[in-house]
Amino acid sequence: MGSEAEEKHSHHHQNTTKYYKIKILILIVLTNLLTIFIFTTPNFNFNHINPFPNYPFYTPPETLNSAKIQLAATQLLINDLNQKLNSSNLLVEALLIEISNIQQTSHQSLYEKFQLSDDKNDNLRLSGELLLAIGAHKLPLGYSPRTGSDEVYPSVGAGCLKYQDDLIQYMTYQVHGECPNDDVFAQKLMLRGCEPLPRRRCRAKSPVKYVEPHPLPESLWLTPPETSVVWEPYSCKSYKCLIERKEKPGYFDCKDCFDLSGREKTRWMFDNGGLDYGIDQVLRVKPDGSIRIGLDIGGGTGTFAARMKERNVTILTSTMNIDGPFNNFIASRGLIPIHVSVSERLPFFENTLDLVHSMHVLSNWIPDGMLEFAMYDVYRVLRPGGLFWLDHFFCFGTQLNETYVPMLDRVGFKKIRWNAGMKLDRGIEKNEWYFSALLEKPMT
Repeated sequence: MGSEAEEKHSHHHQNTTKYYKIKILILIVLTNLLTIFIFTTPNFNFNHINPFPNYPFYTPPETLNSAKIQLAATQLLINDLNQKLNSSNLLVEALLIEISNIQQTSHQSLYEKFQLSDDKNDNLRLSGELLLAIGAHKLPLGYSPRTGSDEVYPSVGAGCLKYQDDLIQYMTYQVHGECPNDDVFAQKLMLRGCEPLPRRRCRAKSPVKYVEPHPLPESLWLTPPETSVVWEPYSCKSYKCLIERKEKPGYFDCKDCFDLSGREKTRWMFDNGGLDYGIDQVLRVKPDGSIRIGLDIGGGTGTFAARMKERNVTILTSTMNIDGPFNNFIASRGLIPIHVSVSERLPFFENTLDLVHSMHVLSNWIPDGMLEFAMYDVYRVLRPGGLFWLDHFFCFGTQLNETYVPMLDRVGFKKIRWNAGMKLDRGIEKNEWYFSALLEKPMT
């Protein structure tokens, strides 16, 4: 990694040096042109010099000889300047060609990744939009000391470049028109690490017959209007279908959380002294009013945020639309959804949040290395004394003390509360466990 960074720095330094060379050469060329202009303008033509203005037709021989000598010397100087000018022009042209090649090199890798060729007219047309979305953009005011560059690249996940065909398909749309109805496809890209996705120059489709949402606080526990959602991407085409899904066989993400009159109504309201922590009991750990803002990672339909809002705590809920309009549902309740996956760096500055909560989402399905990065990211955004509520973390018994306890210790959280218990719904022989933890970022 270090050698790669040094190589990039050296490459940038070389480019900067070449730009300065061009500027110097341009100044030389302009100076030469000015000199030629001065010596060749009629006002400095020595044939017109007359030291005897009262006798316009008389030119003394010695004056004429002196003028001829000066004119010859001037002609030699002009010839010399012309040779230097030609040499300067050739050098400038060579450097301009080299700079052009350098600029094209940064984009060449993209062309190679997407395997574009001259006979693929459609792909070449698409590459223009794709490269416009993720390629370099020159800053209008030139070099910026803040960024240390005269150009900026839009944010796009490195994982996007691993899925060439899918990324090209995602960037296939009518520019300035309506975006394709490809939310499911886009979300699959995000879940594979193509996050953030490139921006697109098209208008997202709006729901038909959209109506104003219910007012707060009633909206927290009312099912939103059906017209608040574009239903095409989902197998259910109404909230009624989503609510009834809990009675159907098979697995669905957050199967019963659209039913606000069911189990959602009692979540986090009671503390059983074990795996189930109550919101009020958690808030009492800190001084009154010191828990004000936070994040719920993978918060389903936003019920945790709703309960916190009732207690004057603002919680942002990260969620994905896995075969259901989770983000729309949260927003219709008057809460704040953010559409990001668990693999993305949390979009908050360090030492800013009072509370981070996660139920089920942060679990052993995430690779250990990626999970540890996520834990450190939670630590980063929490303020000193902030709370990390790890709710019903799922794992196997062999992983509990061998993997996850040491991982949390390495991150540096202080344990305030810790409870573990077996998950028995699939049989004791599976050795499946939950643990819940209330952790604190140290004050110092």
